[in-house]
Amino acid sequence: MNKDVVIIKKLYKEINKSIILNDINLNLKEGLIYGIIGGNGSGKSMLLKAICGLLYLSSGSIEVFGTILNNNNFPSNTSAVLDAPGLLPQYTVFKNLKILASIKDVAKDEDIKEAISLVGLDYNDKRTLKKYSLGMKQKANIAQALMEKPKLLLLDEPMNGLDEDSINNIRSLLLDLKNNNITIVITSHNSKDIEILCDEVYSIKKGVLSSAGGTDSEVSVIAK
Repeated sequence: MNKDVVIIKKLYKEINKSIILNDINLNLKEGLIYGIIGGNGSGKSMLLKAICGLLYLSSGSIEVFGTILNNNNFPSNTSAVLDAPGLLPQYTVFKNLKILASIKDVAKDEDIKEAISLVGLDYNDKRTLKKYSLGMKQKANIAQALMEKPKLLLLDEPMNGLDEDSINNIRSLLLDLKNNNITIVITSHNSKDIEILCDEVYSIKKGVLSSAGGTDSEVSVIAK
């Protein structure tokens, strides 16, 4: 039986008297891919930020790999691609990732090169990121999430800007990671991503998480 990687209990987040996340209860298990669908402003990106420890919670708790997150602390063995990547346009992809890797000193040069190659970029490319296309920048964002070999991967619209071949490559990569017991959470507007990749699917609307086809306030699951 797959062990729990993330346990969320009664998560509630309010900003300026607006409810952003409303009484969310969710368990994420090892080696599964989870899909979260919802419209703009539904709360799906905020949920990923909460799991990353990037939100102060109004109430409730989030446990990642057995550790309860305190407000504003990033969990171990976790990487993410969120809506505001911090890559620097004046540097190459390799230098960008090298700078990020120096923060925790976990990823070595070979790990960085491997991650860049996995997403279909060239780690020897001397062009700076400002000369990259939107799709290439997105690949660089995914590479930075992979270089430290996380056990939990959170991806907010990871296919944005990618062409069809690149989408197929990233899908294959995510399925390979799943087969290596990596837990993955993705948000996507592309129903095909959800259909191909996800073992379990949730929908979120006005901060309320439910089954993709239901209205239960308690989380239920649609599994393959």
